[in-house]
This record gives sequence, structure tokens and C-alpha cells, in this order.
Amino acid sequence: MKRWFVLLGLALTFLSGGVSAQLPDFTDMVEKQSPTVVNITTIQEARHIRHPDLRGPSEMPQSPEDMFNFFRKFMPPEGEIMMPPSHGQGSGFLISADGYILTNAHVVDKVDEVTVKLLDKREFRAKVIGSDSRTDVALIKINADNLPAATLGDSSKLRVGEWVLAIGAPFGFENSVTAGIVSAMGRSLPQENYVPFIQTDAAVNPGNSGGPLFNMKGEVVGMNSQIFSRSGGYMGLSFAIPINVAMDVADQLKTRGSVSRGRLGVVIQEVTADLADSFGLKQAEGALVAEVEAGSPADKAGLKVSDIILKYNGKPVASSIDLPRMVGATKPGSRATLSLWRKGAMQEVEVSVGEIKDDQVAAAMPEKRKSNRAGLTVTALTPEQLKSLKISGGVRVENAEGAAARAGIQEGDIILAVNNQDVNSVEDFNRLLSDPSRKRAALLVKREDNSHYVTLRLDK
Repeated sequence: MKRWFVLLGLALTFLSGGVSAQLPDFTDMVEKQSPTVVNITTIQEARHIRHPDLRGPSEMPQSPEDMFNFFRKFMPPEGEIMMPPSHGQGSGFLISADGYILTNAHVVDKVDEVTVKLLDKREFRAKVIGSDSRTDVALIKINADNLPAATLGDSSKLRVGEWVLAIGAPFGFENSVTAGIVSAMGRSLPQENYVPFIQTDAAVNPGNSGGPLFNMKGEVVGMNSQIFSRSGGYMGLSFAIPINVAMDVADQLKTRGSVSRGRLGVVIQEVTADLADSFGLKQAEGALVAEVEAGSPADKAGLKVSDIILKYNGKPVASSIDLPRMVGATKPGSRATLSLWRKGAMQEVEVSVGEIKDDQVAAAMPEKRKSNRAGLTVTALTPEQLKSLKISGGVRVENAEGAAARAGIQEGDIILAVNNQDVNSVEDFNRLLSDPSRKRAALLVKREDNSHYVTLRLDK
């Protein structure tokens, strides 16, 4: 009987809040930090754009592929058409008392008017100081003084499992507060080579973009930027730009108006367990050099294909994705020391870091894609491969099975077009084959110096 009374006492303690009392209380922090968060609305004015003459045949469509051609005849002739004004929204936060605000680049890019609304309902027209699409960071400014600036933290000290708080305007609902924990650090996202994202499960939705992510000390440790979603809304996977990265970009935008990044001029790939074993490494780590651009800083420093870069300026390169970030954060013209594994031995190479002028710093070797309906696994071609092959586009076949194998397509073939439409990327290729109603496809295949069309019967 005594045991039952003990259990009953524990149950009552739980129901009365004895356990929940240990959970964090965000109320004071929200009250203090909410004035530092702003709501951003944007307008892109009505504009005229030119378009080609798309009027065409008037036959009724026989398949979804023909639908667009059918409606061409209803379009105006070549000339100008009026595009209506468009509106956007997002969030941001004050980083100085004189009106400098951080937000996402995608919130303010290609707009004609940016309006900032404070918690006290005051509104200001904002000027875009600069934006950087590679990190999705923008710096804007309003003409006001004595504003409540957010306290900035150190994102490098953030730990997985920490409580974090997001404040923003999801779907236009201003100053909405959501909380969660840090789910992971240093996440890599497709097409994002320069940002080691903070992953959280704090609810973030459209309109939260550019808003701050606070730690329990009330310090901004990140800027909410993206979500992973199959519905368009929150699904438990939110990504924030570390504040250390965002502020480095903001400082350059403020002083220079643009962002300067270092480059090596190499194409790298991940070191798998099998590759590590093949090269005599004890564990899978580092970045394997797959190509060295002629005349690049890496080439001048003597880097070679098959080198495995294990450290950059003394910092471990745990994964190949780490290297582009490290190089990109290096001031062009400075010297960097690479610790690398070459032919079974450690070596150190000193390189004079160049300046990036395109989308490659130390570009990661494109990952293999899953085979598509044609039974093909393809990868993108590097600029060096395109130049060597004397072509302007296409994808390389990494593996052929099913319909593709039966048609004689082989590894190493280059696919230039699908149904007379040029292929310039892996995405292009898969998109052109994605129509479920299409039963066949004609592929323009280049093998050595010869090009020919191959017809495939597509698998369901």
C-alpha cells in the first residue's frame, strides 16, 4: 500500500508541473529580444518584359507534352508584355543602434522597394547595402537612431541539443515565437558550399526567412534561412546560417559592397572507406583531389591528382565539404598551408590563395545521382571536361542499366540532348525524362568523336 501512495505522489507531482518546471522559460527573453526583430515587406513594381513570338500550331494537344504548344497561339506576338507588381515578405534583426539590419539575400534580391516595420509599429523605407547569394546574407539599413540592437553570440560554441528560439513573421504573422533544439551542426545543403548550416527543429515557415535564432542567453547564434519540406511548410527540419558566417559577410558588404573569397582551383571528392583503404589511410577523412585546374593556385603550388588534403592551415578537413568553406573564408593573396597524404606519406604544401571569380572555390565532385527511368546514372561535366570535349553542355554517363544498357549506352558516353532539347545539367536531363506519359525518348549521345541518336523505351 505504501508503494502505491509513493507512485500516486509521483504522478501528482508530474501532473502539477513538478517535472515541467525544469523546462526552459522563454518569456523574459522574448520580451527583451522581440524589439530587435523586424518585419520586412518588399515590392517589385509592374514592369514590361520582352518575349519572343511563341504563337504556333493550333492542333489540340495529344499529350501533356503538347499542352504548352497548344496554348502558344493564344499568346501575344513578339514584343512587350506587362508583368503585374509582386509582393514579398520576410524577417530580419537589428545589429546596430543606427539601423543596420541583417536578413536573407533572397528576401530583398531583385525588388524595387523594401519596407521595415518595427515592433512599435513604426515603418521605414530601407536601403539595400549589399547582398551575397552564395551565403544568402543581405545587409540593409534604415534611417533611425537609438534602436534596440540584438546581442550577437558565437555560433562556434553552439552545441547539439541546446535550446534555441526563433522569432519572425511566418506567413505574415508578425513577431511569432517558436522554440526547439539544435538538431545538428555543420549541415551541407545542395548548391550551398559556403555555409555550415545549423539544423534545428524550431518551427520555421515562409516569412521567417532572415529572422534571428537565439540561444538561451538571448544571443543571436544564427539567421533562419531554409526549411526542408515536401508540403511547402514546416516539417521539423529548419536550417539557419551561423551568425559568425553571416557577420563576416555583413562586414564585407558594409566596407566593400561585395564579398571576396579565396580559391584553389581543384575539383575534389569525398574520401570513402574503400578509397581510404586503397590509399593507405587509416580512416575515411579529407578531400581527394580529382582534378587540378591548369595555371591555378593549386597547380602552381604543385598539388597533384590523388592528393588527399587532410588539413588546411592546421585545421582538420573531416569531410570534402569542409574544404570549400575553409578556402572561401581565406583572404585572397594570403598564404595557406595544406597538409596532405601523397603516395603513402604526409607532406605539407604552401599555396598562395587566389580569388574566386565564378562558382568554384574547391568544387566538390558532383555526387552520383540515382538511376532514372532510362536506367541511367549521370553526373555533371566540369568546365575543364567541357573545354576538353569542345562542347558547351551535356552530362556524363556513370552507369547504364535497364533500357539504356539494352540500347547500348555505356559508361563514359556524353548525353547532349533529349528529344531535341539541349541538356546542360543533371537536373535538365532528369526533368526531360520525368513525364510519366512519355514512353520513348531520343537521346543524342557523343562517344569519342562521334555523335548519334539512341532511342530508348522508358521503364515505368
